[in-house]
Amino acid sequence: MDMVFGAPVVVKVFSALILVLILNAMGRHLAESIVAGTLLLALWCGHSAKTIVVVSFERVVSVDHLLLILVVMQVIWLSTQMAKTNVMADLVSALRQRLSTRVAIAALPAIIGLLPMPGGAIFSAPLVDDCDPEKRIDGLLKTHINYWFRHVWEYWWPLYPGVLMLQAATGLDAWQLLLFHLPLSLAAVTIGYWFLLRHVPRGESTTPSVEPDNPSTPPLDASVRRILGLLAPVFAVIGTYALIRLAVAPFLPLNRYVPMIMGLAVAVLIQQYKRPLSWKQWKEILLSNRTLVLALLVTVVRVYGAFIEHPLPDGVPLVEQMRNEFNAWGIPITAVIMAVPFVCGVATGLAVGFVGASFPIVMSLLGADPTFAQVMTTTALAFGFGYMGMILSPVHICLIVTNEHFGTRLLRSLKGLLAPALVMLVFTFLYSRLLAFVL
Repeated sequence: MDMVFGAPVVVKVFSALILVLILNAMGRHLAESIVAGTLLLALWCGHSAKTIVVVSFERVVSVDHLLLILVVMQVIWLSTQMAKTNVMADLVSALRQRLSTRVAIAALPAIIGLLPMPGGAIFSAPLVDDCDPEKRIDGLLKTHINYWFRHVWEYWWPLYPGVLMLQAATGLDAWQLLLFHLPLSLAAVTIGYWFLLRHVPRGESTTPSVEPDNPSTPPLDASVRRILGLLAPVFAVIGTYALIRLAVAPFLPLNRYVPMIMGLAVAVLIQQYKRPLSWKQWKEILLSNRTLVLALLVTVVRVYGAFIEHPLPDGVPLVEQMRNEFNAWGIPITAVIMAVPFVCGVATGLAVGFVGASFPIVMSLLGADPTFAQVMTTTALAFGFGYMGMILSPVHICLIVTNEHFGTRLLRSLKGLLAPALVMLVFTFLYSRLLAFVL
């Protein structure tokens, strides 16, 4: 028993992660799997039952965590509200009137990707299919396009729970992630074009062009106004966030989540004014299982992170002990930063899952007081690798539902994604080195 409890801390941490991955692969809910992994880690590290309860309770009731949960819930409420009021469907219709087949078949899943709905690819898959009424495009190619372009914004888009979790784990602001992760999105679009989109015939617009005697097709300026109007809630989130950060935060100390909370609240009110929902519909939105399940998942991954940050019973910080062990074994820290998020991404198929499971470990490797350059470089590298792991995950719900819609095989779909994913990983590594040089 002494040998077991005297095992290196690194072994204990990775054993807890492996347990999470095994339980999740066996069909257990990710939240349940993470709870089991957290208990294994805490008990194996020698923490008493009282310590486990105290550490968990302090994290759950912390102001920072409660505000994060509120933001996550608001995001789900807004996305559901926009879906129920057909905003996204109308936006897609407006776009399809003006775009060629090649542009539309990528733009439609990308637009749907602005809403963080689990399995949202099932919403965009029929739209992608509609761009090919003559069925000239191979179903496997449409599968890849729908799946890849559905996820090009999630590196930085502040409405995604995974990005919110990333902010919590790194201490970075939304504008910092936007600024430094936007090149990752642009690279994903470029790589997606080269490997996937250029194989689609250019074609004409997906609806008839404007004719003088066809009043049903609006002129260009009317289409632009309509699209901007439909995107008003999204602009409200961004505008309110920027206004509070620039005009209020410098003079009044605010929690980092307050600007986002205010922006989401304004967006919900604007959408309710433009397309009102009844109280009965709002009751369904506010009490949906989807909201509660995601809030629970965010909570358990935050508790897991608390035990990564908590000192061992002998008073030595767990993260410091891990760094000492890596140094003693001669394992490059960069290799750990790339491998751990990637493996967690493949295993969970969720950004929230791989961020919550791996980033407490990744950030701990930077020491007690890392510079902004270290944090930003590490974040880009780790998130980029974790994200590609998630894209290649066989349990990613978006890939599963896309395959079901187009009648394609899971393994063939994954095989076709290997080349663009590999190029994206190479770009991520080189980009992180560039950041390290510039910052």
